[in-house]
Amino acid sequence: MEPSHKRIRLLDIWRGFAILGTLGTNIWLFANLGDLSYVLTFDHPPWWTSLDQWIRVFVLCLVNGKFLGILAILFGVGLELKYRQALRKKDAWPGIYLWISLILLAEGMIHFTLVMEYDILMSYAVTAIIVSFIVKFGDQAIKWSMMLSGGFHVLSLLSVTGVILATGNALAGEMSHVVSLYQDGTWLEQLQYRLSDFWVLRAEAIFVIPMNVFLFLLGVRLMRAGAFSPDDNGKRIRRNMLRIGLFLGAPLHLLQFVPGGAFDLPVRYLFAPLLAVGYMALIAKWVESRPRLRLWSYMERVGKMALSCYVLQNVMASILFYGWGLGWGGQVGALATVAIWFGISLFQVGFAWFWLRMFRFGPMESMRRSLAAWPVGGRMNAAKTVPPRSDRSISAD
Repeated sequence: MEPSHKRIRLLDIWRGFAILGTLGTNIWLFANLGDLSYVLTFDHPPWWTSLDQWIRVFVLCLVNGKFLGILAILFGVGLELKYRQALRKKDAWPGIYLWISLILLAEGMIHFTLVMEYDILMSYAVTAIIVSFIVKFGDQAIKWSMMLSGGFHVLSLLSVTGVILATGNALAGEMSHVVSLYQDGTWLEQLQYRLSDFWVLRAEAIFVIPMNVFLFLLGVRLMRAGAFSPDDNGKRIRRNMLRIGLFLGAPLHLLQFVPGGAFDLPVRYLFAPLLAVGYMALIAKWVESRPRLRLWSYMERVGKMALSCYVLQNVMASILFYGWGLGWGGQVGALATVAIWFGISLFQVGFAWFWLRMFRFGPMESMRRSLAAWPVGGRMNAAKTVPPRSDRSISAD
């Protein structure tokens, strides 16, 4: 295994794909002015009734929840790296990691308020605090916590799905007032809406905490098992991950094409993590087979600026689709929506490439490092120098 203080390139590549893939789900919310039904099947005609419906369902089958699953697993990997760093330095744990998690919580709150009500950062911050204490008590605590959090999540998911199907109520509910707000409302009115309906809009972020705990801990266990190492053991684990994705996750995701909404929640919150580990293994296999492909370098740079790119893509989508911006929301079809997703992604790739040629860290990453160093009175040089070559990069975030 690579020394824990070295930056693992594959993690950044995965993170880059995950950030751009997350927009593949969120873009439908932006393009349809916050209408949740566009990431579901409950209130829509079957996919075979039109090309627009087929494109929407097909793309969601590929991306919905999968890249969030990858991000959650990678958060767990990052937590494990921080834990190892604390052990090496004989620092208290969770110690400073709690402060870092509170910074993430504050960043999520700002992002939620000013940009997007479906922010994931707040949920990850709370999960990180919980998992940091679990990790402290060793492998047995991790194992039991995975069983409890995973079991609780499955039971909750099945219960909610059963209630929805029994009552015949659409999961998204009535969204016309939200569509009207994002079509005609000002930015300040949208901000006020997010704050006044805070707990309703944060329901999903709270609901997925048990799932996130499971996925964070899965990342910890994969890291400890050597799943990301270039040796035979790492390759063997990744082959098993690929089998899980291909032979279990992929067939289950075909249920996305069943109309009526019965599988909307299971696909996003239960089956998606299975395909997520398959995606991770598939990307790793491609990187191993073609290590010099330029695409990996681009994805790596996006991964190094994951937080900056995540916020940037949502700001850009807001400007493009909301009424106070260009007002494209509700005006474009499925194919154009996918094209805009790719366009924003290409812009982010170029932005990350340009920024990291001049600075060592992304803008938000630099700010976080400065805030993280504040309690100990230190300073982390956020960059005025060009970063080292990716294959020699150190200082994991």
